Amino acid sequence: MLYHLLYPLAEQFHAFNLFRYITFRSAYALVTALLISFLLGPAVIRMLRGRRIVDGGREDAPDQHRGKAGTPTMGGLIILAAIIVPTLLWADLGNRYIQVALFATAGLGLIGFCDDYLKVVRKNSKGLIGRKKLAGQFTVALAVALYLWFFPLNPEYATKTSFLFFKNVFIDLAWFYVPFVMLVIVFTSNAVNLTDGLDGLAIGVFLFAAGAYAVMSYFTGNFKLAEYLNILFMRGSGELTVLCAAMVGASMGFLWFNAHPAEVFMGDAGALALGGVIGTVSVLIKQEVLLGIVGGVFVMEAASVILQVASFKTTGRRIFKMTPIHHHFQKMGWSEQKIVVRFWIIAFICALVALSTLKIR
Repeated sequence: MLYHLLYPLAEQFHAFNLFRYITFRSAYALVTALLISFLLGPAVIRMLRGRRIVDGGREDAPDQHRGKAGTPTMGGLIILAAIIVPTLLWADLGNRYIQVALFATAGLGLIGFCDDYLKVVRKNSKGLIGRKKLAGQFTVALAVALYLWFFPLNPEYATKTSFLFFKNVFIDLAWFYVPFVMLVIVFTSNAVNLTDGLDGLAIGVFLFAAGAYAVMSYFTGNFKLAEYLNILFMRGSGELTVLCAAMVGASMGFLWFNAHPAEVFMGDAGALALGGVIGTVSVLIKQEVLLGIVGGVFVMEAASVILQVASFKTTGRRIFKMTPIHHHFQKMGWSEQKIVVRFWIIAFICALVALSTLKIR
């Protein structure tokens, strides 16, 4: 909005020429997201507590979680506001990359909100039935995939994806592109949701992933940098840096309230949206495969659940003491803070390794 209102005035007021620079708008999107989180957070937490929109606890949770019952939840509303509002203010809203990413964020956030609403307001402990939640996620992902199929942002590489460590080598998925995009978005959305089990864990890990994709989006949308690094240049994709910067600011702001002991939980409204938007950004800049490294912690969390279920159904034995895997370490006697900080360190390493692959080609 500010970009459209103020940049056209650059000829009369030279200072407004700053709005042409993605780096300038990204920096202020981050700051705006942080301020929105700080200003909105206390009011939302008070509102949630006053309306008794609180976590009811889980029967299968580790003993350490018993004292967390009664903590306000649905804090994802803070995250969504801190991502969407700064993006609307500072990004080029005519940019199709931004439009698609915002659609995925809002769509998956709405599904998560419905799930949270049924759980904590309607007191339906199951929330959205699993198949209905998945149907909603796949519907949003299908809409994104079909849009990119029929209206490709880069027609030459419409159904292709980058291949790790090799320059100018792309895998053409052809007809499988639509289900591939759907799987990336839905898997990432649920992986972040599974990671959201300890104070500050999911949002801290997401912060590093968002930062990594902010850098990658900027490189992909900058012709000189893309040429230097031998990665695919996609005109207009640099605008996603503004969105990713807003995600970084929103993560930092929410972590202020979600750090141990958490004052608020993000709930599905935040977790599904965060996973969905990072998956969507990876699809838009053709770095879907790299998402497996950037989101290494998310992959580890989701894989632990898949392996546990598969092992129990086939052999009757459990591989882990409890899943997702962060609960396994709790059962081993690790403190919550130790698990969270160590997972943050792993996430930071994953982000650095992923960024390093941009040059190792």
